[in-house]
Amino acid sequence: MPTFYENRQLVTPGDLLAEGNYLTGDNTYKENDKIYSTRIGLVNYKERRIHVTALKAFYVPQVGDIVIGRVAEVGISGWMIDINAPYPAVLRASDVLDRPFRPQRNDLPSIFNEDDLLIAKVVAYDRTRDPMLTVRESGLGKVTHGLVVKITPTKIPRVIGRKGSMISMLKRETECRITLGQNGLVLISGKTLEDEQIAAMAIRKIEEESHTSGLTDRITQMVRKEKGGVENT
Repeated sequence: MPTFYENRQLVTPGDLLAEGNYLTGDNTYKENDKIYSTRIGLVNYKERRIHVTALKAFYVPQVGDIVIGRVAEVGISGWMIDINAPYPAVLRASDVLDRPFRPQRNDLPSIFNEDDLLIAKVVAYDRTRDPMLTVRESGLGKVTHGLVVKITPTKIPRVIGRKGSMISMLKRETECRITLGQNGLVLISGKTLEDEQIAAMAIRKIEEESHTSGLTDRITQMVRKEKGGVENT
């Protein structure tokens, strides 16, 4: 009666979890003596019963994603980064430095220290190892200023909007630079703190009302009202 994952390993809908005389638990179903997952989550094998603990607010990495993360730990040869995923991501010193890494000579905390925020790119992840990151591309690296808003990762596409309509409007109306992390963190950098706060308010409203229609128009009106502008007629 084989099982196909280890306890607390990440699974996705349709993944085969076990075969044989097992019982279904939360977020699983059985078909022809095979038990499958119905949700993204962490699998738990408890005696003969199999559960999946659903992850609603967590992010499942994909190669190529841009993420915003916090340095959780400085290691000997790199950093562990909290990217709002079930497992921490790894940023190796070799993916930061433009020279060979020498542990005896390179002071990693002077580059990135605990609690620093980074914009990074996912370069490897296959659910058998922790996600790997890089910051060696344009626009990536340490966040030095701005306001960070955290939303449910699955709502990021709604913030982008159809053909980028929502995010383009937000940038134009708030006059802020907005960097969207696919992991649900959004970096807002504006001329004033007030502009950043208005953009943050708009993003939270998009998250709350993402299921409704006419949202772009309502958000546009809200932003213009908050900024004291005059709506176009």
